[in-house]
Amino acid sequence: MKVSKFLILFALLSLVGTSCSEYNKVLKSNDLNYKFDMAKRYFERKKYNKAYPLFDELLNLYRGTAQAEEVYYYYSMNLYKMEDNLLAAYHFKNFYKTFPQSKYAEEAAFMTGYCYYLESPVYSLDQAYTLKAINELQLFINTHPRSSRIDQCNELIIELRRKLERKNFERAKQYYTTMQYQAAVVALNNVLNDFPETKFREEILLLLLRSNYELARFSVESKKLQRFIETKTACDDFLERYPESKFAKEAREIKERALSQIQFLKENQSEYGI
Repeated sequence: MKVSKFLILFALLSLVGTSCSEYNKVLKSNDLNYKFDMAKRYFERKKYNKAYPLFDELLNLYRGTAQAEEVYYYYSMNLYKMEDNLLAAYHFKNFYKTFPQSKYAEEAAFMTGYCYYLESPVYSLDQAYTLKAINELQLFINTHPRSSRIDQCNELIIELRRKLERKNFERAKQYYTTMQYQAAVVALNNVLNDFPETKFREEILLLLLRSNYELARFSVESKKLQRFIETKTACDDFLERYPESKFAKEAREIKERALSQIQFLKENQSEYGI
């Protein structure tokens, strides 16, 4: 048993030593074609960390030659496989701009947006990469309208826009929670304008009528009439769309209070200088 275990260990060490020796031979070789073939072999075997130094070296050595296009493609794809998405996105974009007629150009254009998609964080964090992903994927759709990847691009864009929708809604809701009612009204309306099919519409309309009412209540006298009118309009919008909502009673009550204030202010316009 001891002899058997020793032989197995010796075989494994020999295999590792042979592998290291082979890799060192590739690294030191001056035969660029051999080095490129081996780099692709490492790539196909998913040994991306070994392939990377070879592609990186060949990228400069093949610059300006017929092989430069393929080397650059593999270099960019290897970065993606190593999950270095931002650097991969940069090089994919540079690839299709440098080689617009390449057989890899369409894939590189798609991968630019997809790599940014992979870097898009949860909705609560900064959405800069989400916006980059949307822009690049939309650019792909515009420039490759017949591509088989169009449906996938549209699905990714929908997913990314949902993050932006949630981000903007939560920010608008925070304005209401912190009693910044004027900012809340603006932000909530922006969400409705930017995302007309938003799943948060009922809550947004509810927050709008609440925000408008609170804003009217605490306004200076010269602005109260107009703001109570806007409150009534917000109540009407909510009740028209969600007449059976569990918040419909609250909307009607706020509307009645707004109407009462509107009537009172109109009757006393001269007194309040309205």
